[in-house]
Amino acid sequence: MNETPRETQVLDAVVSLVDSLLVDFDVMDLLTDLTERSAELLDVAAAGFLLADPFDQLQLLAATTTQAHGLELFELQTEEGPSLDCYTTGQPVSVADLGTAVRRWPRFVPAAVDAGFASVHAVPMRAAGLVLGTLGLFGTRPGALSDADLLVAQTLAHIACVTILQGQAPTPATVLPQLRSALTSRVVVEQAKGFLREILDLSVEESFDLLRSYSHAKGEHLTEIARRLMTDRHSRPVMIADLTEFAHRTMR
Repeated sequence: MNETPRETQVLDAVVSLVDSLLVDFDVMDLLTDLTERSAELLDVAAAGFLLADPFDQLQLLAATTTQAHGLELFELQTEEGPSLDCYTTGQPVSVADLGTAVRRWPRFVPAAVDAGFASVHAVPMRAAGLVLGTLGLFGTRPGALSDADLLVAQTLAHIACVTILQGQAPTPATVLPQLRSALTSRVVVEQAKGFLREILDLSVEESFDLLRSYSHAKGEHLTEIARRLMTDRHSRPVMIADLTEFAHRTMR
């Protein structure tokens, strides 16, 4: 069987991600891994996951770059852009050249171009007949997604759904509690990132990388590390000292 290198990469990524689902895993950590894999496999500059809360409002869960993070938030604030359209229609959105979409998204397109992007795409995350959110993809050069690319993106979005549901049968009754849990994890991690940024004088990206690397080194869930840092006042000084030492060892 002759496979191209890209096909092998896709298969390796899917196997690795599914393997992660078969052991004890952290939702935020695995979704971050998914965004990184999405950008790599689909040859785009950045990727991000948006998840709908129980009030049908999209929230940013993960993004691979600061530019993508800011653009996804801008999209939510202005209520226009590919991820919003994808979520509303439940259908993939692919714009090969943002210059052609100014009338469609008059505020989003200039912001995306200013952030360095030239093409955007989004695929829906679906379960139990519900659209749970979207996987957004951002390219720095014009270019369409092929049918094979869309299939890969949709496969990764499906894995994200399984990650969020964590083995629960996808029914409306089971989906909503899992959405709340994932969004709560995201809030705790964001708080911890902001806290580390202030006390260690790091960027937001560096703070997240530190938390994630530290959790891997300790063999603990990213969300649990973040939660303990923010809520356990007794262990916090020790954790801060440990994180500071870890940062000095690994981030030089």
